[in-house]
This record gives sequence, C-alpha cells and structure tokens, in this order.
Amino acid sequence: MPSYRRGRINDAVAEELAICLRDARDPRILDNFVSITRCEVAPDLKVARVYYSALGDAKAAGEGLRAAQGMLRRHLAMTLNLRLTPELLFYADGSMAHGAKIARILEELGTASAPKEEPTDD
Repeated sequence: MPSYRRGRINDAVAEELAICLRDARDPRILDNFVSITRCEVAPDLKVARVYYSALGDAKAAGEGLRAAQGMLRRHLAMTLNLRLTPELLFYADGSMAHGAKIARILEELGTASAPKEEPTDD
C-alpha cells in the first residue's frame, strides 16, 4: 500500500475518533478533556495506535478510552469504508507536556540572561 494512502487513512481515523469522542458519556473521558493527537494504522489495517492528550488525569482518560473501545470501533466501521476495522490501542501522547516544559525552560533562560534595564531620569 502506498504511503500516501496510509497517511490519508491515519488522518481519517484520527478525525473520526475525535468526532466520536464528542458523544462519549464516560466521565473519565469528559472530565479530562481528551483529544486525539494522531493515529498510526498498521500496513495490514489490523491495528491502529491512537495517541491522545488529556488536560486532567491521563491515566484515567486512558482507562475510559479503553472502556469505550467497542463504541469507537463501531463508529469507525460505520463511517469509514475500510476492508477491516482496526483494533485500537491507546497511548498517552507526552509531546504537549514536553513542549510546555521546553517553552518554560526557554522562558527561564530568556529572563535570566536578559540584561536588566536601569531606570533613567528624564
């Protein structure tokens, strides 16, 4: 399968899962503001790695996503025209937290290395 097709499938699965999460009723998903960051479908379309970020408790959000896996797969089967509906494996995406940490460090370095301005009397 060409790589551009897998890319389109990855994007379609991630988009449909994000749409389906709006209808989720599990408080572990709703209370933690879960969002799908990316998806990687295997070349044989049997497994999809779904990366998510949560503003609250990521562990509880992952448990909620695993509990809702059947509903999410059913939604994918109804909306996407795929030969197979992939099994969903959920992984917490730490890139947002990592980016925030880098931004905080850069901000601290910027304020520490900036020369202090002396007030002038005009």
